[in-house]
Amino acid sequence: MKPIKKLTISALIVALYVIIMYLTQGFAFGQYQIRIATSLYSMSYIYPFLVLPLGLANLLSNTIMGGLGLLDMFGGGIAGILTAGAVYLIKRFKLNEWLIALPIILLPGLLVPIWLSYLLNVPYLVLVSSICIGQIIPGILGVLIIKQMKKIALRNLFQLDKN
Repeated sequence: MKPIKKLTISALIVALYVIIMYLTQGFAFGQYQIRIATSLYSMSYIYPFLVLPLGLANLLSNTIMGGLGLLDMFGGGIAGILTAGAVYLIKRFKLNEWLIALPIILLPGLLVPIWLSYLLNVPYLVLVSSICIGQIIPGILGVLIIKQMKKIALRNLFQLDKN
């Protein structure tokens, strides 16, 4: 894939992530952080070059909407990179697509409470349970996004064969 196409896709996904976070911030920052935008981590399954841009998207959204400072901003960026990277590894090792949900649920659910427990003075395990519960919907949505994208790609492939 050409670099300009990678850059364009990256920019679109980062923008989409930030827009989704903005539109869903009412429940993305609550007790059960249902961050629909994190379902986009699944896109690194198809486009591995999105691992870093997805981390940047998390950093940007935490910068614009988070309000918890540098630790949360950069911690979120690292959590995003690790999550998107883990999703890519599922494809690389040819594992079942439904496993995509696990890193989207567990990595933010286990990593984010590390600094949030310090910043918010809430016990780590309390935050783990609430964030993991909130990530179930984005985890499942991430799998469904990939399954739909693969159907579209397959349909387009058949269209090319007919022409």
